[in-house]
Amino acid sequence: MVSALDDLGVETAEEATEPSEPDINELCKDMFTKMSAYLQGELTATCEDYKLLENMNKLTGLKYLEMKEIAVNINRNLKDLNQKYASLQPYLDQINQIEEQVTALEQAAYRLDAYSKKLEAKFKKLEKR
Repeated sequence: MVSALDDLGVETAEEATEPSEPDINELCKDMFTKMSAYLQGELTATCEDYKLLENMNKLTGLKYLEMKEIAVNINRNLKDLNQKYASLQPYLDQINQIEEQVTALEQAAYRLDAYSKKLEAKFKKLEKR
């Protein structure tokens, strides 16, 4: 009957025995070696992450330094422009004053033109009499 069971692919049960001491020691050594390698890999990955963060911080610091220099240049140029505008302000005020005077003169010219047309009309009326 045992041979019939073997033919069917059924294995017979064997009594479980504990591995001998040397096997347990080898397995423990193997486990500790593999655990050490795993932890070493984890620590290496963490160190690499910190190195990457450090590099990113350095690059960000450089970028902010560049941006600071640009902002300082913009501030300097803005101050220069404000000084130039302040120095031009009297001339701009004169231009505005001249523009107002030209507008007033133009209005006076229109009134004078209208008055001269009325005078011409009156003169022609008187001339016809």
